[in-house]
Amino acid sequence: MKPPQVVESHTISIIVDNEPGVLARVIGLFSGRGYNIDSLTVTETEHEAHLSRITIVTAGTPMVIEQIKAQLERLVPVHEVVDLTVRGASLERELALIKVQGKGEKRVETLRLAEAFRARVVDATTESFVFEITGRSQKIDQFVVLMQPLGLAEVARTGIAAISRGADESLPID
Repeated sequence: MKPPQVVESHTISIIVDNEPGVLARVIGLFSGRGYNIDSLTVTETEHEAHLSRITIVTAGTPMVIEQIKAQLERLVPVHEVVDLTVRGASLERELALIKVQGKGEKRVETLRLAEAFRARVVDATTESFVFEITGRSQKIDQFVVLMQPLGLAEVARTGIAAISRGADESLPID
């Protein structure tokens, strides 16, 4: 009997034409085949060339990840598909806005923890704070867990932005 394959998380960067319907086609590929997306960010990166970068974090067995990449490469508006996880040294960051409500001693503890995590206060009232925090997803996850008993009220996250390290590791652009 074959042992089950391990499910791995991968960050995939896709350079696409910046035109209507492209994101829907990429997302349709995932939903149509039952693949889950853990994180999704999209933005225009080359205004003159009308190109956008889609960064997707997904999980699957090595075979499923290879299928996803092969199917993405076959989409017409796709110029380049790079699995940053396989490529190696890459940087991943996420931004979150986190609202915490509380009074008295809880406010003091909230500010102390925020300082330890280098979270910045971007809004404050007498009953709440909104913090801005950037970093790896695990750092943000830890901060959210610590804020729960202190009055965590709301969390808004951007999703992961990722790029390979080093001068020789740039995504080629047509």
